[in-house]
Amino acid sequence: GMLQAPQRTGLSGPTLIRLLTRLTDVDVPESRQPLSDHLSQWLGWTDAIALSAALNNRPPAIAPGARAFSSAEERECERVRTTLADAIASDTAATAAKRLMPGQVSAKVAALQADDADYSNFRQRYLSLQHTMETSIGNLRSRLRGMVAARTPEMTRLAVVDAIMDRALLPRERTLLGAIPKLLQAHFDRLRRAEQAALEAAAEAQALADAPQADADAPADAQADAAVPAGAAPQPALPAPTPGAWLETFRKDMRSVLLAELDVRLQPVEGLLATLRTS
Repeated sequence: GMLQAPQRTGLSGPTLIRLLTRLTDVDVPESRQPLSDHLSQWLGWTDAIALSAALNNRPPAIAPGARAFSSAEERECERVRTTLADAIASDTAATAAKRLMPGQVSAKVAALQADDADYSNFRQRYLSLQHTMETSIGNLRSRLRGMVAARTPEMTRLAVVDAIMDRALLPRERTLLGAIPKLLQAHFDRLRRAEQAALEAAAEAQALADAPQADADAPADAQADAAVPAGAAPQPALPAPTPGAWLETFRKDMRSVLLAELDVRLQPVEGLLATLRTS
């Protein structure tokens, strides 16, 4: 009977934390702890709203058909989510092609772009998308809060709790989410270095395989023993990575993190929607 925010709410905080932990390779439990603690505190406003409902002895019961609830607000929330997700997708793709037509990006050009890639461009894009998310989700949340407040005295109290949590936690939210671009820079640098190392190793292996065999005049059977690979096409020990592929990997990872952040930022909106559904 307690007020429940939609199911996906519980997952996105941990998804963001898991992604960042994986991408930034943090094995120090201490440095991971505050992030999850702060995020769960910041997301604890839904509990505050549920508690407030319970104290009023009027925990709203969710009607059986509540999942299918559809309204102008619901559609508006979906529209905001879709618009922001599209902006994230097209923005992270836009850093790829520097005004080249699709299909024209040769492997050589892709490798040169990757050599040229400057993290500050990605950082700028990340910050600008964060600003877009904060603004449009903030507007949506205020509108929903107004609707909740207009329903009943209990709902007015819930709306007040939401407004207080919003104001109290915004600075913490900005600090936590503002740390993400710095975490991603470490990931960016590590991917670039790893590819560089792999390319050097592959080039070395190739050079060894291509080196003329010293004992070309030795008897045929001895030669066969000494230089098994010489007969076959020389194979590098490791397949060389496609030059510049690391940048595509980074772009995909940045997109995943932004989408997980979008989910986290939408949680308060989901909670307010759940409240409206039940009333």
